[in-house]
Amino acid sequence: MELKTVLFDLTDHVATITLNRPEAMNSFNQEMLEDFDRIWQRVKFDDDIRVVVLRGAGDRAFCTGMDVKQGIDRHTNVWSQTDPGEKLSPKLNQVWKPLVCAVHGMAAGGAFYWLNEADIIICAEDASFFDPHVSYGLTAALEPIGLARRIPLGETLRIALLGLDERLSPERAMQIGLVSEILPRDQLWDRADEIARIIAAKPPAAIQGTVRAIWESLDTGRTQALRTGLSYTQIGNPIGKAEIDRAAVPRNKWTLR
Repeated sequence: MELKTVLFDLTDHVATITLNRPEAMNSFNQEMLEDFDRIWQRVKFDDDIRVVVLRGAGDRAFCTGMDVKQGIDRHTNVWSQTDPGEKLSPKLNQVWKPLVCAVHGMAAGGAFYWLNEADIIICAEDASFFDPHVSYGLTAALEPIGLARRIPLGETLRIALLGLDERLSPERAMQIGLVSEILPRDQLWDRADEIARIIAAKPPAAIQGTVRAIWESLDTGRTQALRTGLSYTQIGNPIGKAEIDRAAVPRNKWTLR
């Protein structure tokens, strides 16, 4: 792949994507949209990739949303315009390989296209989360709609309505379930890689089936979700037995969180 705005590395089944526009606080422009369109197609169809880590270059930000100076290409017909998430978001591209996000600095606005669809989010002690749309007179819709499916509704509304006047701290982000770990900045990327490698070592069909079953259940009622989930357990183990010998699973490599 020829990528202009991100760095891409594949090692031991873990694809590490680094947003690489630190001079613009890793905001996305049209080139980054096109880069991610290519990236998700690669991740989806390359079975050597089992897990993805997403992180941001530089010291100030993970991502601050859309680059307001450059903007993105918009069709002149409003009814033909598309959501940037159609290129940025893994689940909208039917990518069921786990996404681990490592957040440092500011994560704002359009950064939630990735965070809302991440399977695990960890952050540094300097992280802050906010959505500036309403402060600039813009309706906050796409990002908080996705966010409301992973944190309490009241917390989503507070983030969306207070705009630039309040930032969510790492501690509060953990309290409401947005992030699962807070780390010193110099340990963040190593820990994200460690988590990814733990997941990548597990049978990929089981991992991807689990991710798909859980995420697709958010779009259906409980009964239908359970019925669909049952079919995924059968698809994931088509011969009716586990892929690995249970006795071969190590019992001493767990951690207490």
